[in-house]
Amino acid sequence: MEAIQEVEMNSEEILEEEATTRERNKTKMNPIGFRPAPLEILDYVKINVEPETPVSTLRNCCMTSNSKLSFSKEELRKAEEQMRKAFVEFYQKLRLLKSYRFLNMLAFSKIMKKYDKITSRKASKSYSDMIEKSYLGSSDEVSKLTERVEVTFINHFVNGNRRKGMKVLRPQAKRETHRVTYFMGLFSGCSIALVAAIAVSIHARNLLEHKGRGQYMENIFPLYSLFGFIVLHMLMYAGNIYYWRHFRVNYPFIFGFKQGTELNYRQVLLLASGVSVLALAAGLFHLDMDMDPKKRSFETVTELIPLVLVFILLLITFCPLNIIYRSSRFFLIRCSWHCLCAPLYKVTLPDFFLADQLTSQVQAIRSLQFYVCYYVWGNFRTRSNKCQESSVYQILYIVVAIIPFWSRFIQCLRRLFEEKDSMQGLNSLKYLSTIVALVMRTLYDQKRGTFWRVMAASSSGITTVANTYWDIVIDWGLLQRNSRNHWLRDKLLVPHKIVYFVAIVLNIILRLVWMQLVLDFQELPFLHKKAMIAIVACLEILRRGMWNFFRLENEHLNNVGKYRASKSVPLPFNYDEDKSL
Repeated sequence: MEAIQEVEMNSEEILEEEATTRERNKTKMNPIGFRPAPLEILDYVKINVEPETPVSTLRNCCMTSNSKLSFSKEELRKAEEQMRKAFVEFYQKLRLLKSYRFLNMLAFSKIMKKYDKITSRKASKSYSDMIEKSYLGSSDEVSKLTERVEVTFINHFVNGNRRKGMKVLRPQAKRETHRVTYFMGLFSGCSIALVAAIAVSIHARNLLEHKGRGQYMENIFPLYSLFGFIVLHMLMYAGNIYYWRHFRVNYPFIFGFKQGTELNYRQVLLLASGVSVLALAAGLFHLDMDMDPKKRSFETVTELIPLVLVFILLLITFCPLNIIYRSSRFFLIRCSWHCLCAPLYKVTLPDFFLADQLTSQVQAIRSLQFYVCYYVWGNFRTRSNKCQESSVYQILYIVVAIIPFWSRFIQCLRRLFEEKDSMQGLNSLKYLSTIVALVMRTLYDQKRGTFWRVMAASSSGITTVANTYWDIVIDWGLLQRNSRNHWLRDKLLVPHKIVYFVAIVLNIILRLVWMQLVLDFQELPFLHKKAMIAIVACLEILRRGMWNFFRLENEHLNNVGKYRASKSVPLPFNYDEDKSL
């Protein structure tokens, strides 16, 4: 964006250019033609290859670059896409500047009207005339520059199609339909009915005292708990969106969503209730088939129900058709891929925010591992498996759990390398300590013994204190002693201060769930071990949902304080101003 702004002409050049152009150029698409810059300017323009892909990152690390002016079609396409985004973002900045000018003019007009009303004088007209004749009121540089951007974009990026070009430059707000609300209510009602049906079925058949209860909880319950974790996280995200909008947190700008493609809370609830209906219906059907002696011949089909449900969700997620919010699905896939390939991609807020969400879904990731164990290594027809006793499985049980934390760790290292921010180094140490604590906890669970208990307790205690402090002080920006709101921060979006103190206490309590394993609180007499693990995992998801709101609130306030109203778009070139001078 800076390169575009540096080649803007000053006000006198624009006025002179407009006077000569209006007489020579009367066509519709080029009403404000301008004199092109001399070719010598190309001597100070250099191709700028940003390390945004794994290949370009590795090439950058090896200190090799493409010095020749020869590029593949893919590179040219990416360069064109970058220029396209830069023009759109620059156009949005111009529109914000025009709105700012209009807002100031309107504010002055209202102030003068109020002044006339209170003092019974008629001074507003003379002052208004003075303002209209001033540079603020009379300058049309922004309007002319806006028209030039429109003409350039329409001619070079949409083949002269003005309607299509203006649709890109000025995207319309997405309309909310009653259909979404209707199906959300329908699926929610069906989910409640299915939960009631499952509860009645369990009570009527006295399944809690059934001899196969232990086998069912060990083999089937972990398969269906995966969907419970996903639905709960989606519900928390829907709640986050509702309160972000209610308190005017600009989450589409923070996440970088294209205008008109972001999901509202009703659409997220629709997806959550849809997944809930599928999972609950499958669970009820599985339970009915399992308990009915007449359907024993379909035992293989019954055991494959959870696996079929996983494949259905994967097909919906990766479906290339423009259905079921394709842009949002592909955005999620792209961010997930960036997390897996970290640090080969430039770290952006959506990437590390998603990685933080995955750190709260460790049990869901382990459930996916259990799917492989149950359907590949075990004998699902007889509902038995011994893969959990394998040393390979136990090692993978640790590895898959540390993947999200490892992703955040190396993301912090890349940001430390690029931004030279020491806080990213401290953040990386925090995630490294979490990895150590997670490994120690898992080894204690597998091997037991005093040594492993001491190691797990000490590492978990240190990690709990560090993570809790980072959540409250760094991520939320709270506990500022000298702030206007004592022990909070200067600016708050939620009017009731008690909400922040309650959130701090809840975050501390839920962080202490880390200690539940080493203190042997996981086995209660009225709960199966698998059920207790699921409850602990759900508490962590609830804590993450609460963390999300205050984390983005703090990010939004930082953006407002630093006047960030637009994104900086990287260009495929840079302009050396010092050499040009």
